[in-house]
Parts: sequence; structure tokens; C-alpha cells
Amino acid sequence: MKYNQLGKTGVLVSELCLGAMTFGGKGYWEAIGKLPEDEVTLLIKTAIDSGINFIDTANAYSEGLSEILLGKALKNIGISRDAVVIASKVRLRMGPAANQVGLSRLHINDSVNDSLTRLDLSHIDLLYIHGVDPITPLEETMRGLEDVVRSGKVRYLGISNHPAWMVMKANGIADKMGWTKFVASQNFYSIASRDIEREIVPMALSEGIGIMPWSPLAGGFLSGKFTRNKEKAGDSRRDTFDFPPLNKAKAYDIIDVMDKIGKKHSVSVARVALAWMLTKPGVTSIIIGAKKKEQLLDNIEAINLKLSNEDLAELETISALTPEYPAWMVNRQMTGRFPEQENKTK
Repeated sequence: MKYNQLGKTGVLVSELCLGAMTFGGKGYWEAIGKLPEDEVTLLIKTAIDSGINFIDTANAYSEGLSEILLGKALKNIGISRDAVVIASKVRLRMGPAANQVGLSRLHINDSVNDSLTRLDLSHIDLLYIHGVDPITPLEETMRGLEDVVRSGKVRYLGISNHPAWMVMKANGIADKMGWTKFVASQNFYSIASRDIEREIVPMALSEGIGIMPWSPLAGGFLSGKFTRNKEKAGDSRRDTFDFPPLNKAKAYDIIDVMDKIGKKHSVSVARVALAWMLTKPGVTSIIIGAKKKEQLLDNIEAINLKLSNEDLAELETISALTPEYPAWMVNRQMTGRFPEQENKTK
């Protein structure tokens, strides 16, 4: 297992991160997974034994039950607190009252206190804001986040599901006020959905922010269970919870290529998808979720799959983004930027 810096910090996190969205299965989240305590403990122990030191949950997952089960599993295993990096999130609705949602200073503080109670921990290592709150000014959100950092309840800050300009604005506010900046950005990123490469990845590379891809298998669509002739897997969350959205026609083309490459290496399609992502610039830790130990172990083996230059070129070609403005104009105008290139184009 390789370990990468968490943004510009001195903290090292494993290149794979165990996602806890399948833990619990309460309410809306039942379609994603409903693992009980013993199975959660088994998955976490399997991940830690494989070298993973990074676990990602959220206060909203299974209405708080995911955090509870994660906290219990850590106690069951007897893992030292300083041996794992725990991430959680705040933003989604946590109750029926008007202020039990969003990124207000009030809700951030209440949510962190509640998360620590459920996790049975003294602090959260990395706290993400889980999405955009259109009615709370970024200045208030950043102040609320600074409060929980200075209180010792949170060590580092991350941002998720935000456009690049909002990340820059938020960190600009933090820089001006001497507050804590975001060091990680958690985004939907897979070989079948490379949208973040347009703006978010370049921003993250420029600013030293770690990219943490969520749903790298596109909600199971890239697991190898789905093909042009098999639109229902029978045992995948995609069968009943068709999310996140993606261009399935293009995804099938990508799956065809990954299947061919997988057969050449005698590995699963899922491993190919994850191995490709491990080569992408800016990616710090890929969040992988699982319902079964065997599935988790197969995903973890992606770290040992070395794709050839030919494999990577084929995958890049089939999954390439359609050029959009202003990127195509920027690329066009880069031609001849250096004198020797100018001479070659004349």
C-alpha cells in the first residue's frame, strides 16, 4: 500500500480509503447497503490488515448509524486511535427542524458534536462540507469550520461536490482571515465520468489540494456486472438505485475495453477501473465501498495491477472528455507559445 500526503499537510493517508456508506442501511440509505455491526467490523479489519489507514463516513449516512457502527468497529478491533485517519461530513439534513441542515455556523457546531458522540471519539481528523448550501454565505461557513478546528474537535478540513470557483473563494476567505483552509476535495470521479478534469483537478493541482474520488466504479456500474446485454446485475445497488448519473452508452464502450484488458491481466473489470484511477494526477486516495470481504479484497488488489502504456493509452482514448470551451481555445492558443514551436507551425 502506498501512502500519500493529505494536501499540503504532513499527514499520510493510504492510496485507498474505505468508504462507510454501506454501513447500517437505515432509511434512504438502505438501497446502498445495510451491513450490521459484525460485518462492518470484518470489513474494517480487512481494510486495516491490508494497509488502509483512512476511513470515510458522513453524519447523514444511514441517518447517523454509519458513524455509530464505525465507532463500535474501531473499539471491537482495538485499533489505536492514532493509527487511523477518520473523515466525516456535514451539510445534509439530520432532522426535521429548520436548522438541522446546511452549513451555518450553528449547524456545523451541532453536527460535529453529534458526530463525535456517535463515533465515540474525541476528534475528527478530516471534516468535509458535503455539498453546496445556497443560502449560507461562505464567510459564515468558513467561520463555523474554524470554530470546530480551534476547539480541537476537528483537525483538517475538506470540501465535497463544489465547483472549483467556490473552493478558491472559500480558501481565499480563510487565507484573508487567517483561518484553516481546505486540504482535500472529494468528488465523483470515474473512468466513465471524468468531468472534474475540466476545472477541479487543475485547481487542485495548482493549490496543492488532494483529490479524493468517490464512487470510482460509478455506483457499481463499472464492477463488471453490467454489460450491453445485461442491464440488471441482480445483486447491485444500481438495480434499484440508479446513481450517480452517467452516459451509459459511452460507459459500455469503456467497459468493453476494460474487459479486454482485464482478461489480458486475468483480473476483474473493477480492478482495471481502479488501477487506471491510481495513475491520475492529483488523486490522493480513492474511496472504495464494499458489502462483502471478497469484493473489498478484489478492489484492494488494484494497487498491484500495473497497466502497460498501451493499456493506459487505450483507456484514455475511449474515455476521453469531449472538448469544451474555453479548454479547446486554451489548447489551440498554446500552439506556438515557444519560438521553436512557432517556427514549426509556419
